[in-house]
Amino acid sequence: MKLTVIGYWGGFPMANSATSSYLLEKDGYTLLIDAGSGSLSRLQNYKHFMDLDAVIISHYHQDHIADIGVLQYAWLVQSYVTGEKEILPIYGHTENENKFESLTHECTKGLAYDPEGKLEIGPFSITFLKTNHPVPCYGMRITDGESTIVYTADTTFKREWIDFSKDADLLITDCNFYGDQDGSKAGHMTSREGATIAKEANVGQLILSHLPQYGQRELLIEEASEIYDGPIQLAKEGLTWEK
Repeated sequence: MKLTVIGYWGGFPMANSATSSYLLEKDGYTLLIDAGSGSLSRLQNYKHFMDLDAVIISHYHQDHIADIGVLQYAWLVQSYVTGEKEILPIYGHTENENKFESLTHECTKGLAYDPEGKLEIGPFSITFLKTNHPVPCYGMRITDGESTIVYTADTTFKREWIDFSKDADLLITDCNFYGDQDGSKAGHMTSREGATIAKEANVGQLILSHLPQYGQRELLIEEASEIYDGPIQLAKEGLTWEK
């Protein structure tokens, strides 16, 4: 199982980059997790957009779905070029019905996932945890039967993350705030809160993502390392993890 970071900013992308988006691959199957602003452009440095087998969306804030519309256009244009119409499945929750319906277009089909159940997509098995965020949002625990990735999406800290992340090989946390800040009103975590989950859940590696555009971001690693003594990295485009 291979994960590549495509976008990693919170809110809006800095120049020549993208907000939340991650490419997950296994045995020739390609799953895009979230499709934030700028992600379609950056994705093409690593994979042709027609090589996507599926997309899954954590929630409907623009920094996680902004490029769904242009991805739909890309597949539509490609159908004109090739004369063949393919349909891309896009998985999302139905707690915002209008947003969910927008996942369906001429060459895409919105498919509902059950947050209380298990979703099988290609070689991946996904379970969900509802986050603390201003809109309904779901973190994901993804396994291929051999290794496990947990993606918190956007959330404040809560103890349920520890059980949900238990013994994961990789934890990707919302880290939109520095350690001495309070992200709870905005629905986000700090470096130290993400590190607390990593430590208490005994995860193998921590990637801090959904990053702030201000401050000295290397400080986020320093703050997290005060709590968690495993490998810590800041998300950046092209960062890969494989196991």
